[in-house]
Amino acid sequence: MNKTRASSPEIGPQVGRRKFLGGAALGAAGVAGIPAVLAACGTTSSGGSGGSIGNFPSHKKWNFVFVNHVTTNAFFTPTQYGAADACSVFGCSYQWTGSANSVVSEMVNAFNTAISAKADGIAVALIDLNAFNTPVQNALAAGIPVVSYNADAANARLAYIGQDLYQSGFQMGQRAVQVNGVNSGEVVGFIATPGSLNIQPRIDGCKAAFAQYAPGVTFTEIATGAQADQEQSTIDAYVLAHPNVKAYYSVDGGSSAGLGLVSKKYGLPGKGIHCGGFDLEPTTLTAVSNGSLDFTIDQQPYLQGFVPVQQLFLYKLSGTLIQPAPTDTGLLFVTKTNVGLYLNTQTRFEGSSPAQKVVPAPAS
Repeated sequence: MNKTRASSPEIGPQVGRRKFLGGAALGAAGVAGIPAVLAACGTTSSGGSGGSIGNFPSHKKWNFVFVNHVTTNAFFTPTQYGAADACSVFGCSYQWTGSANSVVSEMVNAFNTAISAKADGIAVALIDLNAFNTPVQNALAAGIPVVSYNADAANARLAYIGQDLYQSGFQMGQRAVQVNGVNSGEVVGFIATPGSLNIQPRIDGCKAAFAQYAPGVTFTEIATGAQADQEQSTIDAYVLAHPNVKAYYSVDGGSSAGLGLVSKKYGLPGKGIHCGGFDLEPTTLTAVSNGSLDFTIDQQPYLQGFVPVQQLFLYKLSGTLIQPAPTDTGLLFVTKTNVGLYLNTQTRFEGSSPAQKVVPAPAS
């Protein structure tokens, strides 16, 4: 089955699902398996010439630093594949650093370390509205370009590469009303860490969509915590204690996987209770396949690694003439009609395989 974008006009415009994958596939052609690459994430760039593919001039092997908020989270496996593949294409290297548990101070420390080490460029997940403002200014003052990815705050960074988070949440709520018929009663939104800028805009958008399209809905926001086991147990306890809720939606990967398991455990679809979530964790995809979730939303994490490297490289190569450009990595509703391709195809693009290979297009 194709990963076809939702085309129903009442859901609103959809961003092109494979807008950049032509370039991403090229990047995938030249890198060894990711385990070796990821094991070397702490290495620094060499002073030697970068070996690029294509008609690029000889250049320094620039080193770009990714500052992440959940460095060991499986969601970012394809992001690291994307960064590694882009480095292979452009003759660069990258480091993967930050915090394992969304500790902003640890991320700021990692960011400042990258400045001190004279990184050639920094990509950072701006999960806090203010904490990175001064570090970003300091990096730019030192001649280090900075882009944000996955989460954004409107500071001096040069561009944001990632999903339009508020719009993705809005379209989740809009779809719940207009496709799944959730237009009255109590609706619950699960969120791992309220206030974090990689997910708070989603739940804000979802709440706004219900307010606009289904004013009869009462929307309740519930925090689930940063750890997967905690998220699932929180959701389980809430569902048991609130039998009259009409629908549940989650705005982060861990909560979505937990919601899928809880939905199946208590047979929520059979009770007319709708559920949906975000991201491509195997548990979540299985829940979509078996009907425990109506849908999940793909934001193409591979591109959130590939495109920052590409843009930072061109910025350095052009002497700043090619400025990083805001890049929306898209939104795709994964439902029963297209989940089979995700479940049956093992690729670097979804993080399900380290293998470098050409993925055949589906028959229809």
